[in-house]
Amino acid sequence: MKIGIIGAGNIGGNLTRRLTALGHDVAVANSRGPQTLTDLAKETGATPVPVGEAARDAEIVVVTVPLKAVPSLPSGLLDGAADGVVVIDTNNYYPQQRDGRIAAIEDEGLTESRWVERQLGHPVIKAFNGTYAQDILDRPLPAGDPDRVALPVAGDDGAAKAKVRALIDELGFDTVDAGGIDDSWRQQPDTPVYGLRAGVEGVTKALAEASPERPATFRG
Repeated sequence: MKIGIIGAGNIGGNLTRRLTALGHDVAVANSRGPQTLTDLAKETGATPVPVGEAARDAEIVVVTVPLKAVPSLPSGLLDGAADGVVVIDTNNYYPQQRDGRIAAIEDEGLTESRWVERQLGHPVIKAFNGTYAQDILDRPLPAGDPDRVALPVAGDDGAAKAKVRALIDELGFDTVDAGGIDDSWRQQPDTPVYGLRAGVEGVTKALAEASPERPATFRG
């Protein structure tokens, strides 16, 4: 597949490494410009591009920039993407640590990914937000392995969610359907599943145990 990755930090960089290794055609962008991605491009064979070109012809676009930076992404970001493009949102809201207070999340009760959808004007699938970046490189296992880690995946579009879950399976991880985007609070920071390294049963249990109340440490 042609995949666009917007953000080349820990998650974006390691997804670039794994997806290119699997044979996907990856375009990667960051806020500092393609000239700063030369080393990653040489290492992986990915194509460094400006942010505004990352989604061009892409079937999947991964948005993995700090939450506060999402509104600054170029307008029409997805205009040149393939029909039916699927957008993966890996973001988390860290009001005290990084992002500042976002009223729509705190006052209106929007989930983080619902807020991202509003900024992008496109549905998203929430995945990888509670994943340790190094695990993307270090913990892939074949399907059926009893030690395979499972990742929660939330989204409203069943077909888009299935496409993301298939990609995660290809990356070497199981998945658990975490419901729609309005249910994605179950995998936000400081929930039982956030950062959990467990299989399908453990992830399913952790999602069920989550509380909708946003913890004080993640309120602005």
